[in-house]
Amino acid sequence: MFTSKPTSRFISLALILLISFNFLINSTANEDSDDIEDLIALDQEQDDETSSQKPSSEAEVLTKAQRIVLELNNDNTQKVISGNEYILVLGYAPWCVRSAELMPRFAEAASFLKEIRSPLLMAKIDAERYPKAASNLGIKGYPTLLLFVNGTSQPYTGGFSTEEIVLWVRKKTGMPIIRINSINEADNFLKKHSVFAVGLFDKYEGPDYDEFVKASTTDNEIQFVETNNPQIASVLFPDFKFSKLFLGIVKSEPERYTSYDAFEEDKILQFLNDNKFPLVTILTELNSVKVYASDKLQVYVFAEADNFKKLIELFQDAARKFKSKIMFVLVDIKEDNLAKPFLTLFGLEDSEETLVTAFDYKTGAKYLLESDPTPGQIDEFGSGLLNGTCPPFYKSQEIPENKGADILTVVGKSFDELVLSSSKNIFLEIYTPWCLNCETTSKQVEKLAKHFKGLDNLVFAKIDASVNEHPKLEADDYPTLLFYPISNKSNPIKLPTKSSSKELAILINKYLKEEAHDEQHVEKDEL
Repeated sequence: MFTSKPTSRFISLALILLISFNFLINSTANEDSDDIEDLIALDQEQDDETSSQKPSSEAEVLTKAQRIVLELNNDNTQKVISGNEYILVLGYAPWCVRSAELMPRFAEAASFLKEIRSPLLMAKIDAERYPKAASNLGIKGYPTLLLFVNGTSQPYTGGFSTEEIVLWVRKKTGMPIIRINSINEADNFLKKHSVFAVGLFDKYEGPDYDEFVKASTTDNEIQFVETNNPQIASVLFPDFKFSKLFLGIVKSEPERYTSYDAFEEDKILQFLNDNKFPLVTILTELNSVKVYASDKLQVYVFAEADNFKKLIELFQDAARKFKSKIMFVLVDIKEDNLAKPFLTLFGLEDSEETLVTAFDYKTGAKYLLESDPTPGQIDEFGSGLLNGTCPPFYKSQEIPENKGADILTVVGKSFDELVLSSSKNIFLEIYTPWCLNCETTSKQVEKLAKHFKGLDNLVFAKIDASVNEHPKLEADDYPTLLFYPISNKSNPIKLPTKSSSKELAILINKYLKEEAHDEQHVEKDEL
């Protein structure tokens, strides 16, 4: 599911009017639901009549495709779900921007699946108009895609282009492989597909073929094709070298053809995972889900789209070298929905310069190439990411002037010096500008700083955690108050933020006395 609710990372909501569609059931919502089959039959007759007429315009084709999608409502939903083996349901809201974007692709996928006689029925439901029926289906956000198999739902995990929807459905409904039987079929297939895995088998049986079939069913992203004719294989894969057994992947990029020689399900899947993306991928709204789901380290290059061609050439050698380990991704720095969420993590959301960054989703670490992206620097950056020698990036404001301040302003760059390496006890307030309770706590800290002013062994400090990071700065929520004792800076004491100023002052005095007592013991031990 992906959603256009206000909390979405990638889209700012705007109310739009979704074009009304005339579907099969909408005008018969109050009639007996047995009429569904009659209406589908009628629609089939109309399709047969129009198929012999002159070619339709693009709008007419889309309208026809939209008629194929069944409209669910309060009266027919349960009967449709329980009466069909496979149903893909789209839950949408009329005002939802992403629903509007997905609707025509969904309809086009329905049209194509009907042409190839897929056993799947495609349906949609206006979740705002029929909230109870939508809720019973498990629809909670917009748009939501759910596949029902014999009445049981499972989440949709495919992409959102027409081709990706069709591919995912074929995989889930027992049609994971397309068999090519002629040169003409191969030519027609190539017109529609730019990325696919091809297998050549002398016979469609045996252990190698069984592993190929299992891999085709497990994988959800790549179309598998098969043939038993070497000439057909050479059309699909021009780099094909004659053999009775062959496996390869085809892509629309410089490394267009890549062959493989292991016929084991796990190894086939790993081979496809290593090779399914271009050497350098351009991030879009459509492919973002697949990119984020990759288990590789990811290097993101933020730049203006006009520079993409030059940057692809620059990064291709490194991408080829690290292909199985690192994914290289180009992001248009002007595309706020795609770029800003990442750049904000670095505190660089206003940057207009080309930036090379990296993310390790397994550890949460992020990295920044702080030099010009030359081939040598890129290679060194990639090698450092893999061998663990590349230092993680922690965002920081510039070090401010603190002279005469009752409360020192700490930033990421000065945290070591002002907190961890300080020879004094540190009372640190960790806050963020958007924190609702931080303002009240800040006023308390100001009072405490004035109250304890003059003590040589205590310093009050604050840090804005929204724009400053440090590996040893940890806060589960905001505000957070920490007391760093002189004797144990690595284990700060957390103070209660809901306490009164008086209660906090009592705690501070307590910790100061404990520190003084410990210090006296140290002096006696030294004597």
